[in-house]
Amino acid sequence: MRLVPSAEQDRFAAVLHDLLATADVPAVAESWARGDAGPGREVWSRLADAGVAGLAVPERWGGTDARPADLVIAAEELGHHAVPGPVTETLAAVPALLTALGDDRLCDKWLPELAAGRVVATLAAPPWLPYAADAHAADLVLLAEGDAVRPARTGRAYASMDYTRRLFEVVPAGGALAEGPAAAGATARALDLGVLAAAAQLLGAGCALLEAAVAHARTRVQFGRPIGRFQAVQHRLADVAVGLEFARPLLYAAAVALTDAGEPGAPGTAARDVSAAKVACGTAAHRAARAALQVHGAIGYTREHGLGRWLTKVRVLTLTWGTPAQHRARVMAELTR
Repeated sequence: MRLVPSAEQDRFAAVLHDLLATADVPAVAESWARGDAGPGREVWSRLADAGVAGLAVPERWGGTDARPADLVIAAEELGHHAVPGPVTETLAAVPALLTALGDDRLCDKWLPELAAGRVVATLAAPPWLPYAADAHAADLVLLAEGDAVRPARTGRAYASMDYTRRLFEVVPAGGALAEGPAAAGATARALDLGVLAAAAQLLGAGCALLEAAVAHARTRVQFGRPIGRFQAVQHRLADVAVGLEFARPLLYAAAVALTDAGEPGAPGTAARDVSAAKVACGTAAHRAARAALQVHGAIGYTREHGLGRWLTKVRVLTLTWGTPAQHRARVMAELTR
């Protein structure tokens, strides 16, 4: 397995970048924040046409059954453009959960729709995911708790630090879809894939923040010259670039570990590596957010500027799909096991 993207994966990333660059994602995010999910669904439909929605769906149900590394490529671009909605749930976690449950009736009903981009899904899985993101706009809401997976309906809604995102309490809306060790194992696999996708989104958002900070530093003039010529600014942005590049190998190592999980002779480091990637990408993206805000100054706080779409998304993604403390604890537990 490769620890760096292949030429084909680079082309895939370029296609997604161009697609999202022409999709007016800022306007889509504003519509999503107002409760109008229509433009967001249009973007998701276009992504489905490019093969993104079916990456975690087996070929039998219309997907591509891609490897986790391909999910990383897609999730990084979605984070780079700050695409709103339950991206990680729809792209990675829910398809993986339904597939791992092994119920053909469930798969026949939902997986083709997910692969075609006609369904948006979300998931609550305490303690890492105590709330379901954007459940009001989802066609499929699941609750994975303990050793059972159940359909769910929305309860009380909460605002999020990310103004394009809403959180919902969910309660069971029917009998269990699956119970027992098999359901617990399917949930664990789905959560690991979700954590991986969230880490990739964080890396993409961090890279976007770095790009924005560099562009601003080249044009913002202070004391008669662009602020990018001052060493203090250069060193700060260089530290951000190094942090992002150091996080990237951990992200791809986690993708490789998830691909190999369960194979004979595999080292069994998926849990450790996924958590390490989430911590590293979250830390690097948080550093990028702080630096970008410092370089932009007061204008970076304004909603009109748009930097906040990435600032708040980084903050939220760092704390969801497991907090840094939870993932550090898992890394330590795996190292001492």
